[in-house]
Amino acid sequence: MREDIQKTKLEKLENIKNSGMEAYPEKCERTMKNAEALEKFDDIKEEIILVGRVKSNRPMGNVVFAHIEDGSGKIQLFLNKKIVGDEAYKLFAKNVETGDFVQAKGILFKTKQDEKSLEVREWKMLSKNIRPIPTEYFGLKDEEELLRRRYLDLMMNPETREIFKKKNIFWQTVRNFLVKDEFLEVQTPVLEHTPGGADAEPFVTHHNALDQDFYLRISLELPLKRLLVGGYEKVFEIGRCFRNEGIDREHLQEFDNTEFYASYWDLEKGMKFVEAMYKKIVFEVTGGYETQYEGEKINWDVDFPRVDYFEEFKKTTGLDLSEDISIEDLRKKADELGIKYDSAYGKGRMIDTIYKKTIRQKLIQPCFLVGHPIEVSPLAKADPNNPKKALRIQPIAGSSELGNGFSELNDPIDQKNRFAEQMKMREAGDAEAQMMDEDFVEALEYGMPPAFGFGMGERFFAFIMNRSVRETVIFPGMKSK
Repeated sequence: MREDIQKTKLEKLENIKNSGMEAYPEKCERTMKNAEALEKFDDIKEEIILVGRVKSNRPMGNVVFAHIEDGSGKIQLFLNKKIVGDEAYKLFAKNVETGDFVQAKGILFKTKQDEKSLEVREWKMLSKNIRPIPTEYFGLKDEEELLRRRYLDLMMNPETREIFKKKNIFWQTVRNFLVKDEFLEVQTPVLEHTPGGADAEPFVTHHNALDQDFYLRISLELPLKRLLVGGYEKVFEIGRCFRNEGIDREHLQEFDNTEFYASYWDLEKGMKFVEAMYKKIVFEVTGGYETQYEGEKINWDVDFPRVDYFEEFKKTTGLDLSEDISIEDLRKKADELGIKYDSAYGKGRMIDTIYKKTIRQKLIQPCFLVGHPIEVSPLAKADPNNPKKALRIQPIAGSSELGNGFSELNDPIDQKNRFAEQMKMREAGDAEAQMMDEDFVEALEYGMPPAFGFGMGERFFAFIMNRSVRETVIFPGMKSK
């Protein structure tokens, strides 16, 4: 910021103070919102008090036209020197600028241009800004700066403010949908001794009072399933998760997530419930059943077809996952397809990598991917008709994975063996493989009922908004300057 601009603004601040007016008072006397004044314009005859941020200020001789905006909308102020008085008029005309917050008391009327306005009788400063506000056309254009200084993005761009109003609708719809079906909302710890429930590298922190390292949770799953052991039949949580992974259009290290678990539900019932929930969310957030994503029209008003993982994998690669496929076979196929992979990847990670670069890219309209390999589903029951398959689903649209659910594994011996396989992967260098959670296995040993579980993050909201997930987080993590 140029020093001369800063100096001028500070001089105007001093002018306000020297006049005897407070520049940053504690109280305001608003009697109604701007939108209400406009809506009830014809019925309001008495003086009213409005407040807001100055969006424009146009002195024209002995009158000033200004617009102020509060959270409900924008209205024009009209100041006439003869009405407000010479001193109050000059103070406003010479010292009030775009970005200041003001309070105005007056009578509603229409200008010659037929614009609904407030004829000001009295005014006062509510907050004097001392830094210039970027203009609509010549201000911040760089996306990184807009995200870093999100408050300016919100200030200048109504469409950005609208995103976060819709995000509130998104999470309220999720909550209401689950509560209506008698799910109990709970809150579980963010700090965990053993992170689990997802394939992701965790963040580590130190608990000073206990003198012990803890992990920030990477999912909500294992604590919620412990509650099924404890006797609750249907539980859910909406909470923040943390994964120490890369940033791209679909991934952030810190994100909001929801998971629900329903005792005595099977995969079929869970799928019907999830499909109904997704359709409800899309409608409540957008007002319809069609969204856009990266140039594609996505139609949600359909029965979600089911795409068999094994069948599509065989069509695409020629490899039958029902047979004993070796990791060497998978690496060879990845090389043929030009797919990059890490030498530390085990069989499951290799399968998943190939799938993401081939099959998933073709799944544009909403569908359920079903029957994942057991190697990539360490917390899901095996399909009794094919033990190499998991009883698992993923809603997919626009080539994006928009959730994850399965019939929960409740066999403690099988679960411990699955964790042991994951630990072998970790020891081989796979930092995202899951850890052995002895406490969770012990909980399963007391007995957990058959259950369906499902998780969904704010990626789904970003998807239906056709935005990157970072754009739909109000203050995304950014590298410091």
